[in-house]
Amino acid sequence: MLFRSLGGFATDQAWLIAARAVQGAGAAMAAPTALSLIAVTFPEGPPRNRATAVYSAMAILGLVAGLLAGGLLVTYLSWRWVFFVNVPIGLAVAAAATRVLPTSGRQAGRFDLPGAVTATAGVAALVYGLSNAATTPDGVSHWGDAKVIAALAAAAVLLAAFVVIEARSADPLLPFRVLRSRDRSGAYLISLCVGTALLGMFFFLTLFIQDVWGYSALKAGVAYLPFIPAVLVTTVLTQQAVTRIGARPLLIAGSAVSAGAMVWLSRITEHSTFAGGMLGPEIVLGAGLGPLFVLIFLVGLTKVRDNDTGVASSLVNVGQQVGGSIGLAVIGTVVWSAVASSVRSQFAAAARAGVHASGARAAAAQAQMYHHALATGFSRGYLVSAGVLALAAIIALAVTRIGRQDLSGADPMSEPAGDASSPMPSELSHHNGSRQAHLPGPSASTAAWTS
Repeated sequence: MLFRSLGGFATDQAWLIAARAVQGAGAAMAAPTALSLIAVTFPEGPPRNRATAVYSAMAILGLVAGLLAGGLLVTYLSWRWVFFVNVPIGLAVAAAATRVLPTSGRQAGRFDLPGAVTATAGVAALVYGLSNAATTPDGVSHWGDAKVIAALAAAAVLLAAFVVIEARSADPLLPFRVLRSRDRSGAYLISLCVGTALLGMFFFLTLFIQDVWGYSALKAGVAYLPFIPAVLVTTVLTQQAVTRIGARPLLIAGSAVSAGAMVWLSRITEHSTFAGGMLGPEIVLGAGLGPLFVLIFLVGLTKVRDNDTGVASSLVNVGQQVGGSIGLAVIGTVVWSAVASSVRSQFAAAARAGVHASGARAAAAQAQMYHHALATGFSRGYLVSAGVLALAAIIALAVTRIGRQDLSGADPMSEPAGDASSPMPSELSHHNGSRQAHLPGPSASTAAWTS
């Protein structure tokens, strides 16, 4: 957070991007470490379920609070304060960490530099290629651009090299044993789907309510507030119900409800009101995402070794971050293609009808056409997001097999067949109340590629 303040002093685009890159590196260390602390501090069962629910609720609250605080800062101060406000927050967190966090143990091993380099470069190339591939608002597709093809090809080569390196490494950055559990792998895929659907939704919905409805940055942040109680209520209910119902039915239900909310949101138009077009879908989406966020984190860490919790935590975050880039590229292509098509068809229809206007009337007519085009394009984008969330429900149905007892803590030594990452008796000693937390060594190295 402290390095993020450097972005507030930016005088050009390169400075701002560099500051964001440094911020991403810090976040890549903080996010998996926080989840790792939950895994090694709270034993499987109700204690970890409650801790994960609190973590998930705070993540969503932070997202919405950021939207609201950002609107306040931009409206009454400057965009630079979006970066500066994190300095006191970062200092407070750093001070509290030294007092409340347990001392972590050390683990012998070598840093997997080749794996870190190929993974970081591969993910960076993938994100760069996808970010530049999306169709732009003028309807021009860039999927065939030379730089996009080169970036995506480089990403494929580098990530393939990463897999080969990890398979041969004595101290891999990503131990493949973490992926042998179909439940954990399913959670990571669902995380990818949620990231793909959610970031695109927030991005285009914010554009819609500001550009079409004319909301200010502050009012746009306030518009997301009803999202909070829906998430809080369902996270609490999920941590209470998971040991009775099981994770699999809740993952399926959460994905299906979220997909339904996206379909409902796709009916929004330039003539809709907040109460009639956004409020209902927003509340339903929060109700569906609450269980998803809790269970993605919970299942993604289930029955994983203490020294692998950093990797397992990072995979959840990687899924969401890479999914966001995929969502903006794929959904953006659908959205802006539809927007450009709608604009062309409306102008062609006006020309055929012989409608001619000048001055203020012409400007008003063009603005109305563009608003309608945005509503049409964004509606298509929300339908794509709904399809991605429906895919998450299919993954939960077809891949996950985790039962109620796996998250109840009743039998921590049980292990699904074929999963070599179960905790050994010596590793379960962290459940007593007087132990040190043994944070995994790989979690620090994983920071090299989660940003």
